[in-house]
Amino acid sequence: MAKLNWGMIGGGEGSQIGPAHRLGALADGHFNLVAGAMDHRADVGREYAQRLGVAPDRAYGDWQEMLAGERNRADRCDLVTVATPNSTHFEITKAFLEAGFNVLCEKPMTVTVEEGEEIVRIAAKTGKICAVNYCYSAYPMIRQARAMVRNGDIGKVRLVVTNFSHGHHGDATDADNPRVRWRYDPAMAGVSGQFADCGIHALHMASFICDDEVEKLSADFASTIPSRVLEDDAMVNFRMSKGTVGRLWTSSVAIGRQHGFDIQVFGETGGFRWASEQPNQLIYTPVGGRTQIMEKGESGLYDDAKRLSRVAIAHPEGFPLAVANIYCDLADAIRGTARDGLPTAASGVRSMAAVHTAVASAKAGGAWLDARPPMFR
Repeated sequence: MAKLNWGMIGGGEGSQIGPAHRLGALADGHFNLVAGAMDHRADVGREYAQRLGVAPDRAYGDWQEMLAGERNRADRCDLVTVATPNSTHFEITKAFLEAGFNVLCEKPMTVTVEEGEEIVRIAAKTGKICAVNYCYSAYPMIRQARAMVRNGDIGKVRLVVTNFSHGHHGDATDADNPRVRWRYDPAMAGVSGQFADCGIHALHMASFICDDEVEKLSADFASTIPSRVLEDDAMVNFRMSKGTVGRLWTSSVAIGRQHGFDIQVFGETGGFRWASEQPNQLIYTPVGGRTQIMEKGESGLYDDAKRLSRVAIAHPEGFPLAVANIYCDLADAIRGTARDGLPTAASGVRSMAAVHTAVASAKAGGAWLDARPPMFR
């Protein structure tokens, strides 16, 4: 099967997320990196793209140049990844979708709900894929958890508790570090800091596993380091459309926690827990039964978990391969085999609606507010 052509915007040398995309996209032989505009400094971006093997005429200085150069090529990109700062996602994603490209956008997909709804409409109108990189939902054991919920293995879901908390921004003496400061600057990050950065991964995961959507929420935000405009800690209570109760904590000042992303789901007949620092395991307890450890790669898992496992049991598959699973699902979708686990623009706009609702709720003293985007009410 011929490889698909892939281009990347952003994610240049020194980027936190760029290497994960490149490792992920190339891991399974579905894509070739053929084009890139990888840095806001044109010469630096061109040089780096060529070091990665991109031909000089497809190593672009900026995304506008890349769009102009790719749109009329017979061998144009089949997929373009947008891994630029948050405030640029909408403009770039919109332009490439309208030009007929499939797009994978880093989260958050946009910084406003209105922009998110526009992306959903453009994707529908053009018939092109717009996916969002909620890559944690592509770990094999998360796919196993979702399948267990769908197949009734834990009965009706009653409660979901999730958190994404770390302590890497907890040092007040480092608060002016540019790599940290932008996350709490509304001009660069938007209306929310920690919740928009990490909390929406936890919220998306709750929706993904429970096969449900957040309907309303109540939030409490705190900026524990006084120089920060946006929150570095948040607690969000939520209710889902099927009646599930949700609890979410997210923090960047929880010193001692490293990655700190985990989720617990409790149903009528059982429950399970998954933690990103032990991603190959799902801890499952049936009602009245013994707790058991389900391992990636073992027999008896659901097909979607088996399909996205590459190596034998007891051999770890980490974050870049979770990103790779998103690219696997994208390759299948581009070739005509839809994968319902692929996070799309609808997930992106629901997340952004939740962010803006949480901001409004926190300002209103934790008032319960409708968290759905207007187009889905």
